Amino acid sequence: MRTIDKRLTAKLAPVLVKRAPTLTLAFDARCKSRLAATLDHGEEVALVMPRGTVLADGDMLVADDGGFVRVVAAPEDVLIVRAPSVRLLTRAAYHLGNRHTPVEVGAEYLKLEADPVLEDMLRRLGCIVGHESQPFQPETGAYGGGHKHGHDETFGEDYALAQKVYSEHHGHSHDHDHDHEHEHEHKHAHDAHDHDHSQCGHDHSHDHGHDHKHKHDH
Repeated sequence: MRTIDKRLTAKLAPVLVKRAPTLTLAFDARCKSRLAATLDHGEEVALVMPRGTVLADGDMLVADDGGFVRVVAAPEDVLIVRAPSVRLLTRAAYHLGNRHTPVEVGAEYLKLEADPVLEDMLRRLGCIVGHESQPFQPETGAYGGGHKHGHDETFGEDYALAQKVYSEHHGHSHDHDHDHEHEHEHKHAHDAHDHDHSQCGHDHSHDHGHDHKHKHDH
């Protein structure tokens, strides 16, 4: 049995890509680093990739004997989400993101794995949801998680721009979208304490002896 353990980052000549045997996998299988698989022509192989690898349609792999294998994204049951306005489609993407749902983003649609609960939520938002059998290739993540594919040439630039814009506009204010909204104005009188708030995730539950005045507008 051959072992497939490398992915090419360099482009191959089209004739080599065309001649390579194919390995058709659904999204869940393309996320696995260890997998017993069968090439489309019937050969059984062992897929051994670095942990965290997510294979994409068109990726070229190399077996331990030097042979090439081309990845094909298998059609699977997905939801195609459309909306009568860009704003509504953006809201749908926001709510799916809040649930850490893998989503493929198109020019005028969102695509996700079929899920009756999410389908009901999307319809309640006013979206138009349809079932189709299509390959599924969701976004790889905007915070450095997941795998960056070779064809994601603008991923780094997009991420840097997003961080810059966020820093410029939200560096000193935080807007949270909850079922209820609270605006808090906190005034702290510090006598002799210097606090370094550069670390995220620090615990504010300790007592610093502050004089706190809270004004709550509900």
